[in-house]
Formats: sequence, structure tokens, C-alpha cells
Amino acid sequence: MRSEDYGRDVLANRRRKTVPELAADVGVVVEDPVTGFCGAVVRFEYGQVVLEDRHGRQKLFALRPAAFLVDGKPVTLVKPLPSRQPAAPVRSASGSVKVQGLRARTARDSRIWVEGVHDAELVERVWGHDLRVEGVVVEPLDGVDVLSERVAEFGTAPHRRLGVLVDHLVPGSKETRLVAAVRDENVLVTGHPYVDVWQAVKPSSVGIGAWPVVPRGVPWKEGVCEALGWGESYEGWARVLAGVHGFRDLETPLIGAVERLIDFVTEPEG
Repeated sequence: MRSEDYGRDVLANRRRKTVPELAADVGVVVEDPVTGFCGAVVRFEYGQVVLEDRHGRQKLFALRPAAFLVDGKPVTLVKPLPSRQPAAPVRSASGSVKVQGLRARTARDSRIWVEGVHDAELVERVWGHDLRVEGVVVEPLDGVDVLSERVAEFGTAPHRRLGVLVDHLVPGSKETRLVAAVRDENVLVTGHPYVDVWQAVKPSSVGIGAWPVVPRGVPWKEGVCEALGWGESYEGWARVLAGVHGFRDLETPLIGAVERLIDFVTEPEG
């Protein structure tokens, strides 16, 4: 052994942690630890990778060793073989880049509450992929009348936020008055102007010209099903849900309300 080798830790290279390489297939989601930008791979440009976040914003990043995070751990992105690259990114029902081989993230402490089961099923139909990527659970509230009590029971905190989606959130409505009683910086309430979440589905998507006008005093769902000959409410809901294939089947107020809630409950602390 050469004299200069004495005193050197010959096992240092073995103990050094190896950063794994990850093929940057289109749809793979990574985070840039410097800027906090999290997005899916959409394409390559001049030896750099383009990431797109769930809002459609794109940024260009260099393919440097250990430059990205996956599940909080560093990885080195490498350009995949040409045969592994699809022609274009696949989109989810919400319009975001669909994560290939998605494994749902561990659920956050934060939650999104909606008024009922139909609301929850509709949100899942369009935003289910995004919610699993973000680790957000959607729960039915069974009516906004109990909102204040449920918020108090939940116990909010900066890391434990609540996003609440409310039907018929218009000036002077009962829902607006009940929501006004909730004053908590860790709670965000958004809503849409429609009497029921069914009405937030575009009529053309369910094969009708317009939603029927239901006389005052008649339960809205029952009145709609009777006017359209849809049978019982559960049969009507099956028709409505079957007509929703993506965000383009929904009215803009509902889309904006849900997107704001997802942003709120996934916003980093601080």
C-alpha cells in the first residue's frame, strides 16, 4: 500500500448513499426542492425536463444529479429510452397530467367536506386522481346545518385545514347565513349558486336542453325526476353521474370552487 493511502477511509465510498436514478417517463411526478415546484414530466427540451403542475403551469429544469425529490427523497432523473416515451401526456378527468402507476399518497390531516354523498361522488369522478396524488380525503357533511359543530369537533390547525363545499351559496340563502358563523383562518368555505349539485352538471352532458324549473315547496331532486321521467331519485342520479366524464361536463362555478379548496388544504405551512 502506498504511503499516501494511510489515514484514508477506504470504506467511505461504500458508505456513501447512492441516489437512485429514475426514468423520467411522461407523467412521472417530482418536486424541485429549491423552488417547491411539484409537477409531472411532460417533455424534454435541449437536455432539460419540462414539468407541469396541476394548474397547467410549466417550468424547465436541468437534469442534474439528485436534483429532484420523490416522496421526500432525492432522485436523479434520467431521460428514458425513446421507445418508453408516449407521444403526449395522458390527462385526468380534471385536466391535470395523469400520474402513471399512481400510488396514493398517505392521507393528510386536512380534509375537504361536501354536503352529501352525491357531491362526494361527483368530486371523486372528476378530481379523484388529483386527490389521491395530494393525499386529500373528501367526506360528506350530511348537510351544512351542522357545520359549526363539526368544525369545533374536528379541531383545526395550520397543518389540519378544512375546505368546505356548499350548495346554493348565494346572498340571502340559509347556507350563506350558516357559513358566516364559521370564523377560522384554517377553514375555507367555497360554493356554487345551484340549488343542488346535480344542477352544476351541464344539461347537455345528461342529454337535456335545460334543468326543469321545480315549483317552490317540491323537493328539487324529486321534482326534476318527475319532470324528466327519470323515476326515483337514485335512478336520476345514476343518469347524471353517467353523463360526467371530465371537468368539461361541469359548470364553471363548481370547477373553480373545488380547485380553490384543493389548493387551500394542500398549501404548505408558513
